[in-house]
Amino acid sequence: MSPRVEELPYFEDSAALFLPWAERPWSVFLDSGFPHSRQGRFDLIAAEPQITLTTRGEVTEIREGDRVETSKDDPFELLAQALGPHQPGIPGLPFAGGAIGYLSYDLARRIERLPVHAQDSEAIPEMMMGIYGWAVVVDHHARRTFLVGKPDTPGLSSRWPHLVQQFSQIQTLGWRMGDFEILDDVQPNLDRSAYGKAFDHIKRYITEGDCYQVNLAVRFEAPSKGHPWMAYQHLRTFNPAPFGAYLGYPGLEILSSSPERFIKLTDSRIETKPIKGTRPRLHDVIGDATQVLALRDSLKDRAENLMIVDLLRNDIGKSAIPGSVRAPKLFEIESYATVHHMVSTIEGALKPGLGALDLLRGCFPGGSITGAPKIRSMEIIEELEPHRRGVYCGSIGYVGFDGSMDSNIAIRTLIHSG
Repeated sequence: MSPRVEELPYFEDSAALFLPWAERPWSVFLDSGFPHSRQGRFDLIAAEPQITLTTRGEVTEIREGDRVETSKDDPFELLAQALGPHQPGIPGLPFAGGAIGYLSYDLARRIERLPVHAQDSEAIPEMMMGIYGWAVVVDHHARRTFLVGKPDTPGLSSRWPHLVQQFSQIQTLGWRMGDFEILDDVQPNLDRSAYGKAFDHIKRYITEGDCYQVNLAVRFEAPSKGHPWMAYQHLRTFNPAPFGAYLGYPGLEILSSSPERFIKLTDSRIETKPIKGTRPRLHDVIGDATQVLALRDSLKDRAENLMIVDLLRNDIGKSAIPGSVRAPKLFEIESYATVHHMVSTIEGALKPGLGALDLLRGCFPGGSITGAPKIRSMEIIEELEPHRRGVYCGSIGYVGFDGSMDSNIAIRTLIHSG
């Protein structure tokens, strides 16, 4: 069954299109950062999912209308079942309906056996995914906007004219949510002394040959006032990124300004673009150019980047046709509003008979935010970081009814709860 599609007026700033939906639970915005960033192309807006999947520990709750089921089956398999058999896509558009949401870093516990040391202080679900029967797709390169949908979505035929009307006009007047304010100092979950001790532990592990690198993270927390959508609009203006996202759930909002692609799958073509190596931007043009050269020529950053390239080649190789995995671009420098990054590109071809969620499961979580070797690095992270990571260092993205997929590494990501 071919997707339904209708062209809408193009608006340069998709945030204005999402604004009327920003307070509705399960409304999602995958944001390329345009017009503040010119590196992205497509924005996706979706709401009113027909099915929702929420995983906590070993149990996934599946809601479809008034019907609620629970399962202890693998969340990746449950998501694949909810998507159903592959449906045709729309040529030239990345998405024609499907799953959108997040996988937390801690969903890895459903894949690998890991020790349990870190506190689960956030207590948020390990996975929240909605199955969306309609979406708005904005193509900023072509300057075109489309409403797309799966024709057999319950109620879509009667809902369609209203959606066309609503997304054909920007309604910013009357949608005042006030300001967003941080009320107190931001507090880390590791102070400088504790971080130094954890760092020394990692150096010892590396010296003893236990691992090659570990990505040690610190969480920051502060009380706030106001609607998080206002905070996200500031974030996307001053730190735009091609893999940003705003996800609104009951009692939980996720704000991501990620520059990093995790896994993309299009017509059996796999791509991942790990980031390893960073330098801050400078206001002085000459000094900023010097930063780029220093990063490009850094043997330390190249070595670190190459370790993760090798790790991801191995992860992709689990699901790729033998001999198809290659790294056509190594150590390229990409510049963003506040930093320069060293980025490599790895490609492959998906084995026949496998799907997007097989690929995602085989690579999750992303190696750029664990270290190498992956499992040992994750064990060390669990030992040294006092709290579970939650959404941070997990992934946000979509899996389409047509089997396509794109996802980020959820770095530079905030959660707002309560």
